[in-house]
Amino acid sequence: MSVVILDFGSQYTRLIARRIRELRAYSVILPGTASLERIQAERPEALILSGGPASVFDPASPRPAPGVLEQGWPVLGICYGMQYLAQHFGGRVERGGRREYGKALLTSCQGPLFAGIEGEVQVWMSHSDAVTLLPPGWRVVARTEENPIAAIAAPDGCTFGVQFHPEVAHSPKGMQLLENFLELAGVRRDWTPEHTLETLTAEIRAKVGRERVLLAVSGGVDSSTLALLLHRAIGDQLTAVFVDHGLLRLGERQEVEQALRPLGPALRVVEASEQFLGALKGVVDPEQKRKVVGREFVRVFEREARALEAQGCRWLAQGTLYPDVIESAGGGAGSANIKSHHNVGGLPPDLRFELLEPFRYLFKDEVRELALLLGLPEPIRRRHPFPGPGLAIRILGEVTPERLEVLRRADDIFISALREWNLYDQVSQAAAILTPLQSVGVVGDERSYGYVLALRAVTTVDFMTADWARLPLEFLDEVARRITRQVPEIGRVVYDITSKPPATIEWE
Repeated sequence: MSVVILDFGSQYTRLIARRIRELRAYSVILPGTASLERIQAERPEALILSGGPASVFDPASPRPAPGVLEQGWPVLGICYGMQYLAQHFGGRVERGGRREYGKALLTSCQGPLFAGIEGEVQVWMSHSDAVTLLPPGWRVVARTEENPIAAIAAPDGCTFGVQFHPEVAHSPKGMQLLENFLELAGVRRDWTPEHTLETLTAEIRAKVGRERVLLAVSGGVDSSTLALLLHRAIGDQLTAVFVDHGLLRLGERQEVEQALRPLGPALRVVEASEQFLGALKGVVDPEQKRKVVGREFVRVFEREARALEAQGCRWLAQGTLYPDVIESAGGGAGSANIKSHHNVGGLPPDLRFELLEPFRYLFKDEVRELALLLGLPEPIRRRHPFPGPGLAIRILGEVTPERLEVLRRADDIFISALREWNLYDQVSQAAAILTPLQSVGVVGDERSYGYVLALRAVTTVDFMTADWARLPLEFLDEVARRITRQVPEIGRVVYDITSKPPATIEWE
């Protein structure tokens, strides 16, 4: 049973799914044009229609499949979703006089959708079109100064539309509205970490049976948590392979081995630094680096797989997450491919394994909750996201052993200082980036010519957008001093204050 979110291209669709899960209800995102049969397969208890950039009066605009809104499911339409509901049931939508964007205050809030929401109700608007005529029997349940129809309710008592975005942080009381909708829809609220753990364990056992599973462990929270989950579910049927590709942070291999010690002989560590560094020699294009690392990973696992074939190994497990699927255009028709993920769609077609991806519909915060239940050590559980290609994409230009050593030492100083100042958990991701630039400096009475190192730290909720972290100036000063003193190859340290967008979180 689930809340099905039909995606019409909103930048906030994934955030809607997260909010529903934070309210302990299971949610799944489907393309806005998904067939009725595809939606029914999810056994929905309610539907949410997302926002989107199109206009509902455009004949080419996306819309739900025939019959979807006639099934009696409770429905909440957000922005474009509200406009579609109004048009579908006989109302009218027109181009607005001007775009309503940013913060707005609701007035005249009424009805069960706004139960418990009192005082000033700030919301976030982002629309050019507006509902100008309600469908027969519908009523207005909220207004703003510029929009007399900011929220609407159908006579059935379980179909609603809101012109604003309750899912974003700029709508502070939006979570209460979403919770009210779940209550009105009678949605079950049993999506807890404990329930998820038991469900995934049972599903893995039922799917795998007595067959063997090969797992790639990267050292991040996702694959490490999956290793413990699979070991819990199938025990010695698991072989977990951790590949040291030579692109890890300082001391990371030892940290991962210690965290996965409960796996015992089920953990294999493969030393492949020379293989990866040899393949990366002369490669400077960032997308090519990703492809090279992905290709070499496949080669390593093909070798490991041949060793296990005689033992009847059928399954290849991956720590793929829901955001990976969405960003790699796995969310459905019309999804944009932002960047390639080596664990989604990047495997060779002749791979003789069936994929096992228990986390395919989970967000990272949900995996961290499972990790806590499974006993994953805190340094791994709370670890910031780290790219699959490792430090290869944090070195701009060619990756060499010398540059890797310089970056490892500088990165360790930065991350260690974040922990010392109790700032590590206040930022969502932090990194040191070694640039190909070199800068003139003075050491003692002599001229120096060292690398320029960039520090990057961001705060974010969903990693789709991010703001640069306002780290204390005293902290940055101390880190810069430590790095230039302890890593003499670096002559200058800069701090990146670009948000996402227009930048991405990683430099490559």
